[in-house]
Amino acid sequence: MRDELGDAVHFWPFDGWAPPPGKAVITEVYPSIFRNRYPRDDRSPDEQDAYATARWMADMASRAALAACFDPPLAPAERAFAALEGWILGVR
Repeated sequence: MRDELGDAVHFWPFDGWAPPPGKAVITEVYPSIFRNRYPRDDRSPDEQDAYATARWMADMASRAALAACFDPPLAPAERAFAALEGWILGVR
């Protein structure tokens, strides 16, 4: 992906904790955190996971709270570890 997209993509948190404006962001999410926050309607479990994750991100963005999710309150040792191993968006 990096070879094809170059600077157009930000791999969070590996490329830094604050994604720059105008870049697509690739991040790990854990859909079960969000899936029961929104009605399922007629969606399959996989569809609900995708919908709930996108809806949660849109809700957070509409409240100007999404940026804070990219900067979780981690101790310095946790932050250093997560910068190498990754982190899950929405986990604080």
